Amino acid sequence: MAVPTYDKFIEPILRFLALRPNGAPAREAHESAASALAISESDKQELLPSGTQPVYKNRAGWAHDRLKRAGLSSSPRRGYWRLTADGMAYAASHPTPLPPEEVEKLAIGFMDVRLRQPLGSDALSPSGQTTTSSISAVASPDDRLGEAIAELRRSVAAELLESLSVVSPKFFETIVLDLLHRMGYGASRADLQRVGGSGDGGIDGIISLDKLGLEKVYVQAKRWQQAVGRPEVQAFYGALAGQRANKGVFITTSSYTTQAVEFARSVERIVLVDGARLAELMMDYEVGVSSRTAKVPKLDSDYFDEEST
Repeated sequence: MAVPTYDKFIEPILRFLALRPNGAPAREAHESAASALAISESDKQELLPSGTQPVYKNRAGWAHDRLKRAGLSSSPRRGYWRLTADGMAYAASHPTPLPPEEVEKLAIGFMDVRLRQPLGSDALSPSGQTTTSSISAVASPDDRLGEAIAELRRSVAAELLESLSVVSPKFFETIVLDLLHRMGYGASRADLQRVGGSGDGGIDGIISLDKLGLEKVYVQAKRWQQAVGRPEVQAFYGALAGQRANKGVFITTSSYTTQAVEFARSVERIVLVDGARLAELMMDYEVGVSSRTAKVPKLDSDYFDEEST
């Protein structure tokens, strides 16, 4: 038999994790789901077209992504899965097997839900999300391809923010400087320096835009969960003034309050980058992210234009 679609993996993974309140390595969940779905050893050897991963592990990963978006599971650290309190309660209140409509709800009902929802949100209520991303049967192949790429980017962005949330503050500052260098700031990586310790007056990094270091950009990087407010941005502005600096970049894994954004606009010396933008930039410039190329054929109509030859 062929490897089942990812929605078939949702319940086996849910049941496996429900028996392990403290969580389990993702690889064990992969194998348990494969066993529950009677996937043969030969089918487990099937790889994605890119050749980078077995199909069954990829689909198990997407199934867990759906559980996370529904607020039922989490990835407390890399390669480790654990049901949330809501997930444990959901498994206990929904005897096996899950009805097809419930599986469908988990599979496509939360595709636009951002991970790490605020406390107090309804884990199984998709009402706060935008449009449902289920792929229409009448959509063109180009539309379906575009939607698939957009979904992959949303998923990788969520994974990036999860990964950034668990790295040390020191490593996060290094990641930010790596990104800025990849974006073209500084002639070499050595032109981007991390300020040691707790920072110098709220400054975590310094970028020399020229070889002599006459023009500099100062960086603050905050790995926060809550929104960054005006006081923090204003303090950074004060640190820039103390350095007689004209340019500053404030980067956070969370977001900014309206007051913080308005203040940054009023002074015109600070650029704010929130978590969503940070993840987009890391994908665009391939920092902590790798890309694969797919060849999509398209007819070259000019080649068949006899009148032009």
